[in-house]
Amino acid sequence: MQMIFALPVLVALLVLLLAWVGWRYFLGAGAQRQVHQLQASQATEVLLSKPLLSMEEAVDLRTLPAGSVANVQAQSPAVSHSFRWLLLPLLSLPLVGLGVLLVLNMGRYYQRPDYVAQDYAQAERIKQTLREEKLVPPPALPPAAFVDAQAERPSLDINHASRDWSRLNPAFVQTVLRVMASMKERGFSMVLLEGYRSPERQNALAAQGNHVTQAKGGESKHQYGLAVDLAPIRNGKVVISERDPWAMQAYQALGEESQAAGLTWGGNWSFKDFGHIEQTGSIRALQARK
Repeated sequence: MQMIFALPVLVALLVLLLAWVGWRYFLGAGAQRQVHQLQASQATEVLLSKPLLSMEEAVDLRTLPAGSVANVQAQSPAVSHSFRWLLLPLLSLPLVGLGVLLVLNMGRYYQRPDYVAQDYAQAERIKQTLREEKLVPPPALPPAAFVDAQAERPSLDINHASRDWSRLNPAFVQTVLRVMASMKERGFSMVLLEGYRSPERQNALAAQGNHVTQAKGGESKHQYGLAVDLAPIRNGKVVISERDPWAMQAYQALGEESQAAGLTWGGNWSFKDFGHIEQTGSIRALQARK
């Protein structure tokens, strides 16, 4: 941050230095003194060329810039004036060049330390996503499709889970939809089991024990629209049983596709959450970037 403020100060100092040089030696009192010195010198030459002048004539010659003195002022200062205007840019160019070199040299101090290779890769994926055609979320399944899943895991309270895609981060939604499209190509149709989760619901789930969730309200990316729980569909029914080999194949494929898309898969955690995928990065970093 210190370098950010130092650079404008250096540029301002260079501008002030150029202004002072121009005023001091070309436009200001310095140029006027040179003219006065030239007048005095010419007057002295005229006096030396006419030694028989009286004192009154000498005084008049010094005080009246006429005749030969005026002619010299019309010739010599003109040459000197042209030289001064030629010298000014010659002196300015090195100073301007020095300022450019300082700017280029200090550019490396503006590199953010948190910009690692993974951040650049994620930025490229986001740009590619924006350039591609926007995907539309699939239509919602009827409540009957979730009956077996609710019976399998009543602690998840699936009936009260939000499956509203509009409450999620739009860029994150596009990434999830592309993962779901890849899953469908592999033979596994996926459905949104839960998207946005309020802090109150998060605390209610956490109160049931670590076997449900270890995150309290505000500690899960569900509260920021950056996490979803997906589940495979078979014969029109949502299957979440980890004892089902077909469902576990689907979850393993989900882990591969989500990680290939730059997302984090809950199946890699010590607390296994096979249907969970979320945006990579800490909540603080993601909020700051937003």
